[in-house]
Amino acid sequence: MQAFHSKDVVLLAMLCAASVAHSAVAQTYPSKPVRMIVPFPPGGGNDILGRTVGQKLAQVVGQQVIVDNRGGAGGLIGAELAAKAAPDGYTIFLASVGNLAFNPALHTKLPYDPVKDFAPVTMLATSAFILVVNQALPAKSVKELIALGKAKPGSLNYASAGLGSSLHLTGEIFKLATGTDLVHVAYAGTAPALTDLIGGQVQIMFSTMPPALPQVKAGKLRALGVSGAKRSAAAPDVPTIAESVPGFEVLNWYGITVPIRTPATIVRKLNQDLQAVLKSPEITEAFGAQGLDAAGNTPEQFAAYIKSEIENYAKVVKAANIHVE
Repeated sequence: MQAFHSKDVVLLAMLCAASVAHSAVAQTYPSKPVRMIVPFPPGGGNDILGRTVGQKLAQVVGQQVIVDNRGGAGGLIGAELAAKAAPDGYTIFLASVGNLAFNPALHTKLPYDPVKDFAPVTMLATSAFILVVNQALPAKSVKELIALGKAKPGSLNYASAGLGSSLHLTGEIFKLATGTDLVHVAYAGTAPALTDLIGGQVQIMFSTMPPALPQVKAGKLRALGVSGAKRSAAAPDVPTIAESVPGFEVLNWYGITVPIRTPATIVRKLNQDLQAVLKSPEITEAFGAQGLDAAGNTPEQFAAYIKSEIENYAKVVKAANIHVE
């Protein structure tokens, strides 16, 4: 039998004590209000999602969840603040594809590292984009749009909510996947872009569901496809783009992360609590009204997904030669 040295005994005792301490922390967590940093101003989609989840999470954990809106610089300010917060579980971050996947490719000097500064907790929700066109455009389907784009390269314009936005990058992915030459026109937000699309100043746009669907239902725009792998419950009659372009899938996604050195026991506790939130009927209904699908996965699965998205968007930004600085 191997003899233990006194140093080994001390080290073993320290490890046991640390394990017990972490377990005790997880059992009592949270013992005070939790701050959720939302890196965008009040009233937008991110804010509505954050408040919806925060309200239900507060009921599950028995503590207040305070939404802290820190908008500015396309989400960079809030993300940097969240990355540098104390790793104690009392600051959580509403992350999104833009914060964690686009920005590393778009910005050469990012004030945070999406992999090294954040510990993923769980994905909250995903949503597909909807491809809409001006009613005067002769294309009635995705295949007809592709044919039109190839027949008249450089003659069709597509609008986005801004340079480097999710709507812009989705358009670029569509161009790469279909071999079409469409001209990007950046707007300062989704609303003005949709206004000009209805007015005919631009012909095509990838939009988030909530602002575009009312225009489709009113007959002001024509919907050709959705960007998810399956049809959307919000627009069941609209085919997926993948039905015409096999393998095409682009999703907007949101999740919760915490500062990187947050104890694993707290990350697990948060994950369990958020799974309970995502399974509640109220959340399913609220998400559906926003065109969102509840997600939910393990910290490891979310981490792997984030890394794959970072790699994917790095390729897209390079291929499209996008520069925002």
